[in-house]
Amino acid sequence: MFHRLGHFVVRRAWWVIAAWVVAMIAIAVSAPKITAQTDEAAFLPKHYESIQAAQLQEKAFPANFTPSALALFERNDGAPLTAADKAAVAKIVQGLTDKKIEHVEQIVPVSDQTTSKDGKYALAPIAIDKTTQNSEKFGEVAKSVREEGKKLAEGTDLKYQLGGQAAQQLDQQESSGAADAVIGISSVVLVAIIVGLIFRSVLAGLLPVLLSLMIAMPTANGLIAYATKAFDLKSTPVLSAILIVVVLGVGTDYFLFLAFRYRERLRAGDTRQEAVVNAVARVGEAIASAAGAVTVAFAVLILSSLGMFKALGPALAIAVVVTAFASLTLAPAVLTVIPARGVFWPGKKWMHEPSDARFAALGRVVEKKPALVAVASGGVLLALTAGALGYNGTFDLAGSSMPKTAESMVVQDKLVNGFSAGAADPTHVYLTVDGGAKLDQGAFGGYAAKLAAVPGVAEAPATPQLSKDGATADFTVLLKNEPSSNDAIDTVTELRKVAHAEAPSGTEAKVGGITAIYKDINLAMSHDYKLVFPIAGLLILLILALQLRSVVAPWYLMASVGLGFTATLGSSTLLFQNIKGEHGMMFMLPILIYLFVVAIGTDYNILIIARLREEARAGRSPREAAREAVRHGGPTVAAAGFILAVSFATFMLAGNIFMLEFGFGMAFGIALAAFVMAMFFTPALTALVGKAAWWPGHGGDATGGHGEAVPAAGAHSAHGLPESAGRR
Repeated sequence: MFHRLGHFVVRRAWWVIAAWVVAMIAIAVSAPKITAQTDEAAFLPKHYESIQAAQLQEKAFPANFTPSALALFERNDGAPLTAADKAAVAKIVQGLTDKKIEHVEQIVPVSDQTTSKDGKYALAPIAIDKTTQNSEKFGEVAKSVREEGKKLAEGTDLKYQLGGQAAQQLDQQESSGAADAVIGISSVVLVAIIVGLIFRSVLAGLLPVLLSLMIAMPTANGLIAYATKAFDLKSTPVLSAILIVVVLGVGTDYFLFLAFRYRERLRAGDTRQEAVVNAVARVGEAIASAAGAVTVAFAVLILSSLGMFKALGPALAIAVVVTAFASLTLAPAVLTVIPARGVFWPGKKWMHEPSDARFAALGRVVEKKPALVAVASGGVLLALTAGALGYNGTFDLAGSSMPKTAESMVVQDKLVNGFSAGAADPTHVYLTVDGGAKLDQGAFGGYAAKLAAVPGVAEAPATPQLSKDGATADFTVLLKNEPSSNDAIDTVTELRKVAHAEAPSGTEAKVGGITAIYKDINLAMSHDYKLVFPIAGLLILLILALQLRSVVAPWYLMASVGLGFTATLGSSTLLFQNIKGEHGMMFMLPILIYLFVVAIGTDYNILIIARLREEARAGRSPREAAREAVRHGGPTVAAAGFILAVSFATFMLAGNIFMLEFGFGMAFGIALAAFVMAMFFTPALTALVGKAAWWPGHGGDATGGHGEAVPAAGAHSAHGLPESAGRR
């Protein structure tokens, strides 16, 4: 199949290139525009209690609103607000109201309830039209409110700052744009330099960058936009930055898989066209299988309870499919039309087979002492795994995805310091009765007392707000801890139990608010861990079994990448929680590490195991096959792993804690996958298992299961073509 694909591409190389360029332009130009979603509640299904509580609030208290933005006032010198300052605040609020900024529905004047106890801070809650919340207008409105407020505050002793959800979206957009630029530029420069050094060539260093970012990336982005709109998926702000690295990193990996084999075939005496055909024939299956493993791992996220992952998974799956298809068609076409000397210019030794002394030596170690190598490499993974036991998740997505110096984050910190930690985002307990009846107000005092007695609750008023029909009451509960903290989430867990159990007869209680949303995200993540992880693992296992025609090797391959996941999570936990002192890491990190490390780590295992099978089918013993696989496949895995790890490491330059954690986790996980699992653990285990690794297939005999002798890699017929090429 892949031999025929190689022939097709070589014969119609210019047509293939033209088709890709035309398709890219058509898709990119016609694709719909998609806006990233920053509202955590929008990522949860409607059956979760926090979402039901929000719907109840909209129905029973339509005049109430959760502020979309918060205008914070304080004196420039930090002293308490004076009477003159309060008058100036009132004037600024009125001035903002008179501006009639589009989509601003209400600006609530400052009152005693929205002034801090020490008198240093005053808040003016702002309502913004909810229909703008899922569009760029939400942030644009915040920008207008921020700029107009600062103009009105000029000439006073006041400092005016804007926080809240809309301001966070604005700051996140600006931060993401800067982060994307840093990540993109750093990745491009590093990939071009590293690949260029590997091949000692300028053009070889530029090719994966040009093919990935100029062709595959716009095509993938366009198809993702179409899919997002067609299936009503959500979009997350982290997608754009992750896409850059996934397309560039995976595209570079697959280019290296192809280019190393292309150069190997040229050294074996093939013409340029023959070398391209045979390179596609030999690594095409490995690239397709590797891409398949990554794709299914990402695509399984469509089963997630969280809209964030429902969007992220299919988007990344589309990107990987496009990149893999480009690697199997566009990249070979480009190698066909460019003379080999041009591809590897100005290098002069590309036609000479290097000694590969380092990898040959590593291969001999694996051949002679496979048990020791397996125990040592497996021991490293197990030791790092121990750190995962201390993992603790946090839920402040906005705060973790932008610098602490962003204005909305500064406002958030001041709210925590100036007011009750939970005052900025109170928790709401809604008590309701059906059937047209009214609530018994005489029971409110006792019920509120039960709520106030919950550990972690700072205040629960005995007189709640009643709906017009008297059927719903809103108990506004202030928590002692910051709303996104684990302590606050634990409080809401207990608060729900009490609210449900102590609800007066005939009534029903629902607990809502941002902390309740975080609690439900936690529940959704637990659901996803139990569903997404096993399904992704089983699908990757099936792909490995089909590719290797074996039911033995896939199991220990999956065990190795599973250890890679736990070792990566453990090392990240040790670094950020135990050494850096963070109280936790972002809640989504484990599932992202699992998907990237397991899926992409499988890429390197597939490349090595494919070479192992190739060497075994050539008649070598299991230990000899392991030696040759490390010798010949090691340089490719090392180069690909190093480049992808460095690409992910660029996330650490983004300037926020989530990208720092994500970048380290991905980079370290990819490094483990390449330099521990694929280079040592997998070939050593395969050498120990022996020919049984290929059961019930025939990977371990010299006939390949077809009754014909399969020559060693590099063997040629009288016509200069590998004898096995036509059969692959």
